[in-house]
Amino acid sequence: MNKIVPKDELVNFVGTKVEPTGWYEVTQERINMFAECTGDNYFMHVDVEKAKKTDLGGTIAHGLLTLSLTPYLMDNFPVPENMPHGLNYGYDKVRFLAPVRTGKRVRMHGEVLDVHWKDEHNCKFKVGVTVEIEGEEKPALYAEWILYYETEA
Repeated sequence: MNKIVPKDELVNFVGTKVEPTGWYEVTQERINMFAECTGDNYFMHVDVEKAKKTDLGGTIAHGLLTLSLTPYLMDNFPVPENMPHGLNYGYDKVRFLAPVRTGKRVRMHGEVLDVHWKDEHNCKFKVGVTVEIEGEEKPALYAEWILYYETEA
C-alpha cells in the first residue's frame, strides 16, 4: 500500500529508494492475454514449440508487457494526501535490458528521482524503476516514469 504523506513533504522523498515489491510470476497465460489485447502475436511470445528452437529456448514476455506491470508493482511509492487521482504522464527513458522468460518471476525496485510542483495542487512525480528477474544478474528493464498527481486543498 502506498505511503500517504503531506503534500509539502513529498519533495523530501527525492533520492529515496523504496522497498522492492513482492515477486510476480510471468506466465504463458498472461503473455497470451497480452498478445491478444495488443495484437502482438510474434512467435517468440506465443508459439512455445517454435520458440524452443531459438537461442532463448522458449517463449518470452513482450517488453511492453514487462513495462505494463510497473503500475501493478507501484504500491511502495509515497503519494500526497488529499489526492483524488493520479495519472500516468509518460516516460523519459525506457530500456529493455534482458528478456523475461516465461515462468520467471519479476519484482520492481525504485527510487524517487524528482518532485516538481507546477502549482499548489499539481505535481509531476518522477521515479526510476528497475524490474529485476529472479535469479538473473541483468534486470529486465529500467524506466524513468512520470506520474501526475493532483491534490485537493
